[in-house]
Amino acid sequence: MLMRLVGFSLVGLILATVAFSQDSGLTPTAGNPESGGWKNSNSPADESSSGTRSAAGSERPAATTPVTLVNKGAGVLPNDHGQVWREYDISPYTARVSNTERPEQAVVDWILRDTGTEVWFSEPLGILNASKNTLRVYHTPEMQRLVLDIVDRFVSSQADAQAITMRLVTIGSPNWRTATMPLMQPVDVKSAGVEAWLVSKENAAILLAQLRQRTDYREQNASSVPIHNGQSHTVTRTTPRSFVRSVRMRPDVWPGHELITGQMQEGFTLNLSPLMSLDGNTIDAVIKCEVDQIEKLVPVNVDIPSVSGGAQRVQIQVPQVISWRLHERFRWPVNQVLILGCGVVASPTQERMGPLGLPLPPLPFSSGGRADALLLVETSGKASQTLLEARQDFRAGPPATNGRY
Repeated sequence: MLMRLVGFSLVGLILATVAFSQDSGLTPTAGNPESGGWKNSNSPADESSSGTRSAAGSERPAATTPVTLVNKGAGVLPNDHGQVWREYDISPYTARVSNTERPEQAVVDWILRDTGTEVWFSEPLGILNASKNTLRVYHTPEMQRLVLDIVDRFVSSQADAQAITMRLVTIGSPNWRTATMPLMQPVDVKSAGVEAWLVSKENAAILLAQLRQRTDYREQNASSVPIHNGQSHTVTRTTPRSFVRSVRMRPDVWPGHELITGQMQEGFTLNLSPLMSLDGNTIDAVIKCEVDQIEKLVPVNVDIPSVSGGAQRVQIQVPQVISWRLHERFRWPVNQVLILGCGVVASPTQERMGPLGLPLPPLPFSSGGRADALLLVETSGKASQTLLEARQDFRAGPPATNGRY
């Protein structure tokens, strides 16, 4: 009898130990002498050995097998089309441009403009990379010669900052062409609706003098700025205009709703990137101009529920926007002035002309102004020389009139 009681007690003790182990997350393991035959049942090792996965483990994304075949290649650059590696020293140019964080990017941009981008991303294999002092190119000998011509225009002495004058004017009526057309030589333009002319600097002065006598003439921008060869300069003049764009229900405020305002920037952005030729006689320029204007704010009545019951009517505004864009590259002699006519388009400002040619303030719901926009671009030579001549003229004082005036 005593032996049976001892046996029953031992069996009960073993069963209690097993139950306690299962509740605490421990299961017996064979072949693991370091853990004494026990380990955590939620451990990753248990999942791999038992082939099962816990609920927490099933939430992790399974490793995906790539479907693309990738290999290390031959370890050399292919030159099936005779490609060669060249490194160009552009430090003489980048050392001059100190007001730009990455001046070498302009070299890459102009190479892509002249060669096109597709030749670097298709057959034959090509590489174009620029650091602060070195331009690295891998391509055919023909492409290398073209790249060298472009890089020479940057590193030559002509690559000093040029004094460029950008003049954006608007004229209320396009009839200014009647008397001035004989002074201008037309140039082919790819952009639809845009006209271009070349005039001598003397005729450009006569043309401006005639335009300034008109009451509908407005000069939006007239600045002469030094621009390093190949770099970009941007002139921006915008004005924010606010309007009520929507309504939102708000039961916690009176009268149960709030008006949501919106804002748009009206005005113009003018960007110019010039590049002088190697001999300094011609200039290439990429010109980009954008004008945005709210022609009018269209009022719309909206019925919304009232806090006191029924409905109430509020008014929101929908902007009617007009804009025009110009983005093109031109080449012309430095002793001439390039004039671009964009047609009767949105005016950079909302000025309205009064009876005497004086500007009137815009009305709240009135249509925006329309005008014939003209852009005049000319170079005055190296900025350092232009500044020196201006200082000399200032020191010389006003010209002597000898009593003639």
